[in-house]
Amino acid sequence: MFTIEHEFDATVITLVDEGATPLQEDVVVNSFAEVITVEQFDPRTDRVVKITLSPEQVRDLAAALDLPEGVYQLAPDSNH
Repeated sequence: MFTIEHEFDATVITLVDEGATPLQEDVVVNSFAEVITVEQFDPRTDRVVKITLSPEQVRDLAAALDLPEGVYQLAPDSNH
C-alpha cells in the first residue's frame, strides 16, 4: 500500500509494508524540485535514516529495476 500527498514544496509518497512478517518500517519519499529524499525509521538505532538522490539518480534507478545485469548509461534528458 502507498499514499501520495502533494504539499507546498514537495510530493510525499509513503510506502507501507503489508507483506508477511517481519514487516519493515514505512518508507517516505520526498520529491522536491532539485532532490529526492528517501527516509526510513531504524528501530535498532531509534533514528530516521535518510538518503538524498538527484533526479538523474532516480531516473537511473527506475530504469535499472527493469534491466538485466550489465553497465548502462542513459541518454541525457532533452528537457534540461
